Amino acid sequence: MIKSNIAIEVELDDKRVPEAIRWHATESTIQRPQEAKAMMLAFWDSAEKAALRIDLWTEKMMVDEMADFYYQTFMTMADTYERATKQKELSDDMRQFAKDFYQKFRDIQMKENKLES
Repeated sequence: MIKSNIAIEVELDDKRVPEAIRWHATESTIQRPQEAKAMMLAFWDSAEKAALRIDLWTEKMMVDEMADFYYQTFMTMADTYERATKQKELSDDMRQFAKDFYQKFRDIQMKENKLES
């Protein structure tokens, strides 16, 4: 059996706010830890029927980057759900939600940019 380990290192400031997030996977071809501004990690606890999550982001994470991160995460979740369940209609609904979410974000950004001008 092949085993792979994923190590996540979170550097906190004195208020326990993440300053840096680094990760490394033993099966990766990249030898050094990779930097990230945000992360989402979820596990399914079948005994409790609950999702256990860790969501972290650094202060360096910009709002537009967060919107991109969520859009891409929603799209990936839809792809994963479709592969796991073959529920194309529900997966397409998730993809449409992701597109609507991202468009609304862009519309809000445009309004805010016009107000600042």
